[in-house]
Amino acid sequence: MTSRPDPAEFRRVIGRFATGITVVTTVADGVDHAMTMNAFTSVSLDPLLVLFCVEKKARFHRVVLARDTWAVSILGEDSEAASSWFATRGRSWDDQMEGWATHRGELTGAPILDEAIGSLECRTHAVHDAGDHTVVIGEVLSVGAPADRGPLLYYQGAYRRLGNG
Repeated sequence: MTSRPDPAEFRRVIGRFATGITVVTTVADGVDHAMTMNAFTSVSLDPLLVLFCVEKKARFHRVVLARDTWAVSILGEDSEAASSWFATRGRSWDDQMEGWATHRGELTGAPILDEAIGSLECRTHAVHDAGDHTVVIGEVLSVGAPADRGPLLYYQGAYRRLGNG
């Protein structure tokens, strides 16, 4: 029997897989909630499904599981500040979106970042336990591509842009 891989080594190796960066948002009791996610992917074309993985100890976990709709803002190469802000633990609960230009999704009411290069509105389709995270699968209700810029990427623990190595 082989030994279990070291979690630190796993993290170093998996960091070699480049990911895009999103901000997932929802609104509960009139309060906007948001969290940066790079564990996001498309799942199916029929029906249209996407998924994200949220850490169980994150405040956003409880909120997004209590809501059945949410939105995704796909971040562009000039959105590093937004990604960093919405990844900050312990930021103010009541005014998370203050200072960020947003508009409301027509179907979900969730905030969508105006600087996003793509957006999705979704309804929770399924939720799966996955160790210290929960996998949330969403049915896509609407899509938008408001800007045509390159993506913001995350690779080996740092923000990257296409063409910058």
